Amino acid sequence: MAMAGLYRRMLPSPPAIDFASSEGKQLFLEAIQGGTMEGFYRLISYFQTQSEPAYCGLASLSMVLNALAIDPGRKWKGPWRWFDESMLDCCEPLEKVKEKGISFGKLVCLAHCAGAKVEAFRTNQSTIDDFRKYIIRCSASEDCHVISSYHRGAFKQTGTGHFSPIGGYHAGRDMALILDVARFKYPPHWVPLTLLWEAMDRVDDATGQRRGFVLVSRPHREPGLLYTLSCKHENWVGIAKYLVDEVPKIVKSKDFKDFGEVLTVLFTSLPSNFGEFVKWVAEVRRREDGDHSLSQEEKGRLALKEEVLRQVQETLLFKHVVTFLSSVNSCCRSMSVLVHKNELPDIAEKVCCQGARILAGKFDSSERFYCRETCVKCLKANSDKPVTLVSGTVVNGSIEQEVDILVPSSQIGGCGCGCGPSNCIGIYPAGNDILTVLILALPKETWSGIRDEKLSRQILGLVTTENLPTLLQEEVLHLRRQLHILRRCQENKVDEDLAAPSI
Repeated sequence: MAMAGLYRRMLPSPPAIDFASSEGKQLFLEAIQGGTMEGFYRLISYFQTQSEPAYCGLASLSMVLNALAIDPGRKWKGPWRWFDESMLDCCEPLEKVKEKGISFGKLVCLAHCAGAKVEAFRTNQSTIDDFRKYIIRCSASEDCHVISSYHRGAFKQTGTGHFSPIGGYHAGRDMALILDVARFKYPPHWVPLTLLWEAMDRVDDATGQRRGFVLVSRPHREPGLLYTLSCKHENWVGIAKYLVDEVPKIVKSKDFKDFGEVLTVLFTSLPSNFGEFVKWVAEVRRREDGDHSLSQEEKGRLALKEEVLRQVQETLLFKHVVTFLSSVNSCCRSMSVLVHKNELPDIAEKVCCQGARILAGKFDSSERFYCRETCVKCLKANSDKPVTLVSGTVVNGSIEQEVDILVPSSQIGGCGCGCGPSNCIGIYPAGNDILTVLILALPKETWSGIRDEKLSRQILGLVTTENLPTLLQEEVLHLRRQLHILRRCQENKVDEDLAAPSI
């Protein structure tokens, strides 16, 4: 027998006041005059309804990230970079979230992974007075937003745990505006802040922890310009564990005499699937009517990537890694992930197929994409410096796509034009720069077990981030934060430790 289903719920009032009611409108106008609705306009511009009954946390976070204009650095659909619930899966599989929702700690983890600046508090780690100060601060600004984790029962609403952003504050009535992302159920509504605190001060049965609130703000620049860590690969947990837990043990267990010995032991011990863990962030776009011209935005982003790459190559650590890799025996199996053996056409084919899959919105699909032809070109328009472009014709069933990948290129070895593997020597990613950045990103305590004092000083001089150029320093620290977060996920401690990773 077919079920009629449910159409909305009547908002219990009191204690809540419907935002669209006469009283709700009056509160809104008075709060505007009080200066505590500044954050509302950005939030309402990106207000969304959760796409699944248990996606309240994902919807709240994607709404806030978009309101803060944080660039995810990867495509959502078509050519568009945009945060969507479907992209927030680095701390919990979407199927699991769809079934059970997401915990407070894992929402905090997701916000960190997305590159936001995050401060999180459970009610037993804060006070109602501090909460009020944070609400006022963010409501009076466009630069930060508050997501509340609360129990609906305190407001006489149906349901249990829920997440939603706070859209504003009325000082005279001490009320907060909840922009409820379950818009199919309840409209936005004002609630007494003291009651909201009570609703947050309830234990989540799934974790045994109290609920709380998250302050999400925009970093001064988007992290992960050129490199990022992937937790989609099935063995990422083991690789993260190796880097954070096993490497310090290896360093402490051996009596190293020079840095070459350290690199040999570390790299020969790497898991065989290590190459899938450190990802290179590429610019992917559809080619329109054979037009290869670049927009100013594309030129700007590519210039930043090339600058990061240049800064990596100018480090003394990079020179050590290059020297080491050049001495590696090519028949050594464990080195195969470090020294690229693929010819450029093979790399170009793989990258173009991945790009076409993203543009088609089928990143996780089992559908087959293959590249009929690829070409590597160096474009130079007017007085602009040359830009490396990997172009391909990708076929998916009866559909063909012309895809361009904008590649940050190294000037080491120069760059020519054509479709042969020898024409663009500096195409990246490459093992030497990826490994250099990864060594820099290892936790500071990794090297504390080095026994030889002279070698210890040398290594600390090579890996210290304090003297790195700003772009590279931020890239490295972002990877280091990601490693810490992945370790918390692996240890299932994200609900115990809400603090930002110590780097």
